[in-house]
Amino acid sequence: MFYKIKVTDHIRVPPKIFDLSTEEAVIQRIKKKYDGFISKDLGVVIDVADVTEVGDGLIITGDGASYFDTTFELLTYKPELQEVVLGNIRDIADFGAFMSVGPIEGMIHVSQTMDDFVSFSKDKVLSGKESKQTLKVGDKCRARMVAVSYKDVSNPKLGLTMRQEGLGKLEWIEDRKKASAEPKAKKEDKKEDKKK
Repeated sequence: MFYKIKVTDHIRVPPKIFDLSTEEAVIQRIKKKYDGFISKDLGVVIDVADVTEVGDGLIITGDGASYFDTTFELLTYKPELQEVVLGNIRDIADFGAFMSVGPIEGMIHVSQTMDDFVSFSKDKVLSGKESKQTLKVGDKCRARMVAVSYKDVSNPKLGLTMRQEGLGKLEWIEDRKKASAEPKAKKEDKKEDKKK
């Protein structure tokens, strides 16, 4: 899920950028410090949304840099368990598919791609034996997060599933809706025929 988070931090502005206005220098240093920052608490920092307050600067002896107590907002993406996400398939391997989820990537194990026996072909396509459904790079899919791990903070791991109602490749979802609507339409036609 995407969040706008308010943060207060001491921002160090080195002497080499004292020629910029205080606000410009502080924004530049916040972006440098938080660009691509990942933590379990914040998630993945996407950008600095706004700087709301820059306090008075303080110079520490022996450093020469100026430190500013600054309050700012960060735009972040924090994956949540059970969250339903929409993304594109980025890569396919014999063990599963990788899907873009916001600014990061999640993995869908081959057993979680569809309710069918799934085979992998060398042209990077997963195919269902009975359903004849295929999953390939570039397909838009809806999945649910079943695992979120920050064991390696620089590379969080997301586990996804597409084996539930309303999940999967968007074309599969549409086909299921049409298939479930057809019997209903036929029943209504029969009711109309009986009335005549």
